[in-house]
Amino acid sequence: MEENKKNNSEVIDLRIVFKKIWNNRRLFYRVLPIVFVLSCIYIFSKPRYYTSEVKLAPEMENSTAGGALGSLASSFGFDLGNMQTSDAITPLLYPDLMEDNGFIASLLSIKVQSADGEISTNYHDYIKSYQKKTWWSYPIAWIKKLFPKKADLGGSQGGYNPYNLSKDEDGIYNIIRNKISLGLDKKTGVISILVEAQDPLICKTLADSIKDKLQIFITEYRTNKARRDYDYYKDLTEEAKREYEKARQIYGSLSDANTKVALRSVELKMNDMENDMQIKFNAYTTLNGQLQAAKAKVQERTPAFTVLKGATVPIKPAGPKRMLFVIGMLFLATIFTSAYIFKREILDNLYHQ
Repeated sequence: MEENKKNNSEVIDLRIVFKKIWNNRRLFYRVLPIVFVLSCIYIFSKPRYYTSEVKLAPEMENSTAGGALGSLASSFGFDLGNMQTSDAITPLLYPDLMEDNGFIASLLSIKVQSADGEISTNYHDYIKSYQKKTWWSYPIAWIKKLFPKKADLGGSQGGYNPYNLSKDEDGIYNIIRNKISLGLDKKTGVISILVEAQDPLICKTLADSIKDKLQIFITEYRTNKARRDYDYYKDLTEEAKREYEKARQIYGSLSDANTKVALRSVELKMNDMENDMQIKFNAYTTLNGQLQAAKAKVQERTPAFTVLKGATVPIKPAGPKRMLFVIGMLFLATIFTSAYIFKREILDNLYHQ
């Protein structure tokens, strides 16, 4: 009996709720159209944007981590191969490159062109001068111009320095950071590059260019020491070659000049010069072998990249999700309006509790 009474009271309460909402339907008739119009004005003023993604897998160094242990660690999100690499910058840190102003600066000169051909500039000027804005940003900018701006002490003197930026340039760098995302799958080592732009062709162009820039950075870092060793042995080899050729020319000239001389002193001098030439030839041969080994090391350290997903020109914009936004705002308006209708009952319940 008590359960039946409880169920009946719940039904009666629910009916009362709907009845009260129905009696106040005119409030919804006023609120929801206003929210709908304001939501449409806001969301349709936001410029459309597109996204393009690239996925590539860089060649990894062989790791001493055991297969079973590596698989077990991978299941928990750890890559023992990346942890045991001799590189100071492991693949896990590649996404952090977007925090480096130097890497951002290398992207500013990327040439971009819009799908309609009306925009043809570099990435820096595209972000600075060709971004579509909301209508309310123009009066806000006009109001800011009415107030004097403090002197900007940032910026380098006598040359562009990405690590000493003005306030405006720092703002551009932050915009670029928000529009480019580098990710890494810790289990597979796959690098993903996600780019956002207001034009589909520019979006695709940026994704391809950033992929190339990232490959260049990784290659230069991985081969940095090997290239320095190669340059070192190259200089030594060239110097040894010059010394050997000089000794050979002197020995040849002296030999030609003393072909008919049978003096013991001349013979000893010729032997000394021949020995010196042989020593320099051996030094040149040894260094040349080390040079070839260093050259092979550069090739060995140069990673190969496999593009798993190439950049494409997006067909549909990625956002903003206008319909979902409007529906969400109408839903919230319904919730808050209902709460307003029942505010007295809600306050009474809170008071009694």
